[in-house]
Amino acid sequence: MEWLKDNYAIIIANDFARSFLIIISAILIAKITDLIFIGFFKKITSRTDTKLDDEIVTLFHRPIFYSILFIGFSMAVKTASLPDYIDFALVGIFKTATIIIWLFLISRIFIISIKWASKQAENPLLQHKTLPLFNNLGKIAIGLFGIYFIFLSWNININGILASAGVLGVVLGLAAKDTVANFFAGIFLMADSPFKEGDYILLETGERGYVNSMGLRSTRFMTRDDIEITIPNSVIASSKIVNESGGPQVRERVRISLIIAYGSDIDKVKDLLKKIALENKNVQNEPEPRVRFREFGESGIKLQLLFWIYKPEIRGRTIDKVNTDIYKQFASNNITIPYPTMKILMPEN
Repeated sequence: MEWLKDNYAIIIANDFARSFLIIISAILIAKITDLIFIGFFKKITSRTDTKLDDEIVTLFHRPIFYSILFIGFSMAVKTASLPDYIDFALVGIFKTATIIIWLFLISRIFIISIKWASKQAENPLLQHKTLPLFNNLGKIAIGLFGIYFIFLSWNININGILASAGVLGVVLGLAAKDTVANFFAGIFLMADSPFKEGDYILLETGERGYVNSMGLRSTRFMTRDDIEITIPNSVIASSKIVNESGGPQVRERVRISLIIAYGSDIDKVKDLLKKIALENKNVQNEPEPRVRFREFGESGIKLQLLFWIYKPEIRGRTIDKVNTDIYKQFASNNITIPYPTMKILMPEN
């Protein structure tokens, strides 16, 4: 200690000695700050239910330590009065190393946050298929920002590069506008969720079938004819799609319209129609089938039979069976189904 007191002025006057002291101080400050920061926030995060904040606090351990350390190294280099090119190179290396460390930290926090969000309550946007997309887009964005700041740390003007990239982006966007439109439409469809894989839907063109897969560019449907249809997402986004599997339940109500002749026993016809529906194994007992008197037609009474089926895909064969039974039962019970007739009057000679 006596030696240090006697030689303090000499040490302070020496640039390299001051640089060495700055480095030692930076190491001590980095270690103390790291311990205080991590210890303080770990106490706070330990009181929460989620483990996400604990993982994030742990990730800050190395970046905080090395950031303070590299700041101290940069100050030491400035204090050492080295040649300008060496000073510039060393400080640039320290800045670059600090930026890279924080880029890895931000990237890691982004990845674990996305995974944590996808495991929470059902999220229409963060799905199994879209998770890699958002991971990659996030990493690309973080990487681009990192490259930008690295260029700045070396005093490189990148305005010209950014302008060129902007022009190139416009050219590529115009060249691949259909692909870009399908891409964004796919993201919006997954976010809005008008249907999901496995749903039974009716297309605007009349085809019906299951949704096989939903991609970022297109969606595939399997029709009742076992033919797969691939439709670009931009087309689906601007089309009317009927989701027969939507709603609170999968079941679907079926309406069968028919006409009976005037003078028919309407109560008997209603009971017969209900009986035909209930005897069909595809028709649900609850809600109970019902018959509605819709209107007085030109050639007969217009009725409508309403009943519920278990699944949308059995609609066609159920209607076929019910219509067949109605025709047979009406014939057996002498119930007339009227049809338009025309009376031609010929002039007498």
